[in-house]
Amino acid sequence: MRVWLAIADHYEPFVGRADEKTASERVAPWSREWPSIAERYRDSAGRPPRYTFFYPQEQYRPHLIEALAEMTCAGIGDVEIHIHHDGEGEQDFVDRMSGFRDTLFHKHGLLRQHEGKIRFGFIHGNWALDNSLPGGRWCGLNNEITLLEELGCYADFTMPCGNSPAQARTVNQIYWAVDDPARPKSYDRGRRLQAGDLTGEQAKGLLMIPGPLGIRWAERFLPRIEKGEVAGYDLSSRYRVRRWLAFAPRVGQDIFIKLFTHGTQERNLSALLAGGLNTLFEAVQAECGHRDWPFFYVSCWEMYQAIDAIRRRKDPVVALREQIEIQ
Repeated sequence: MRVWLAIADHYEPFVGRADEKTASERVAPWSREWPSIAERYRDSAGRPPRYTFFYPQEQYRPHLIEALAEMTCAGIGDVEIHIHHDGEGEQDFVDRMSGFRDTLFHKHGLLRQHEGKIRFGFIHGNWALDNSLPGGRWCGLNNEITLLEELGCYADFTMPCGNSPAQARTVNQIYWAVDDPARPKSYDRGRRLQAGDLTGEQAKGLLMIPGPLGIRWAERFLPRIEKGEVAGYDLSSRYRVRRWLAFAPRVGQDIFIKLFTHGTQERNLSALLAGGLNTLFEAVQAECGHRDWPFFYVSCWEMYQAIDAIRRRKDPVVALREQIEIQ
């Protein structure tokens, strides 16, 4: 088995209606502390961890994006797109998404162009992908999956969300979500990705790359949901890593662990940078080492590239090396 680990941060500097000063103070520790944390660890390819910041379109500030772009240039970060919206309509969504996509690419040198199109990974604010919450709150678009595909989204990383009504019935699988523009939550079910999904119906729809979802039986008196969240109130442990390895989507001999956090919230920010991320990487290394399984730290884009290589019956490790050379 091989293990691929990505961290998707719902990175919201202005969460809680913070002012400009507070937002900047939330970003600064990441620029200061994350490089030294990443420098301490290496995966089976000798690479440091790479952290993916899903930055909200509505919170765009050039100087905050530039701080993340610097870490991206250093090979320890990446930036993708996050958005919160609430029924403003299709054209508003398209204008906001396309404008932010183009700004990240042309002004900040982020995202990437693939097959002639700017490509991005996506997380929906409030988990409300494809109008999935009751009453249509925090979205309003039954055709959102179609719009994302047209805008250049290569994969969605929103799920899982545990006991939220937005949670998909399809869990612990990498799969294709085909939109039904007449209905919400088209990602609820889909066709599981397999090696050899090359064209047409085999690879139709938006690729869904969810994190692990299941039950944790240890560490507390009562069982609770494990959904791959790393937070100040729920930091990593070797037991949690074992749960992730058990639940995370598999394609053949490869396990894809997508974790998530909200790294600008103070209760998480201090815990993650003051030792929580160290514990995470040490636990992953220990558990994979115990099994003699190679493990790879990747951005969400690199995780997609590995998955896509398997889909095309290619070696994902070779694809990773090629991606490194391109960068």
